[in-house]
Amino acid sequence: MFLVLLRFADNQSRASQFMEAHKAWIQRGFAEGVFLLLGNLEPKQGGAIIAHDTSRAELEQRVNDDPFVAQGIVSAEILEITPSRANQRLSFLIAQEL
Repeated sequence: MFLVLLRFADNQSRASQFMEAHKAWIQRGFAEGVFLLLGNLEPKQGGAIIAHDTSRAELEQRVNDDPFVAQGIVSAEILEITPSRANQRLSFLIAQEL
């Protein structure tokens, strides 16, 4: 499982130019079952994604395909998490292995 931090960079002012493509990229991540959760980093610092059911290499490629990353609107950091305990509602994350 991974936590992807997308923090605004110097080109943040260009975000509106690439917003529709960024939203389509997010939608693909959910449609393909890789993204579990998306949210904002407050206050207005960027966004965060919880991803699973993928390898680090595949996720790195996916993140690099984000128009916001490609255009330098955000910088991306990928943190890998090895779940060892979870609430019962999230127990499917513990059994995940690639």
